[in-house]
Amino acid sequence: MLKVLIIDDSPTEVYKLTTILEKQGYVVEVAETGEQGLEMARTNPPDLILMDVVMPGLNGFQATRQLSRSPQTANVPVVIVSTKDQATDKVWGMRQGAKAYLVKPISEAQLLDAVNEALSA
Repeated sequence: MLKVLIIDDSPTEVYKLTTILEKQGYVVEVAETGEQGLEMARTNPPDLILMDVVMPGLNGFQATRQLSRSPQTANVPVVIVSTKDQATDKVWGMRQGAKAYLVKPISEAQLLDAVNEALSA
């Protein structure tokens, strides 16, 4: 079973994402901060990370950059899932190492398409 780490401080978003992923058979772990997510990813790397951008402390762009540059987690695809919807945000997220950038609210189909594409790359 594939493991997905959700790094998001919104209980509502975490619930929505978890529900969709668990229906598809994924094992889901959750971190509420960028720092906690980095620690979890380094200790026990998931198959995929869903990353929010706007969080207290380490934001999603910073966390994605650290994950993509660390030898322990560089192979773990990161999909950013954020309310930030400017073109510059998307470009910046991809430059930090994200494999995809989704803007909330997202549909189940959008999420699953991005997850499947990131895992098959």
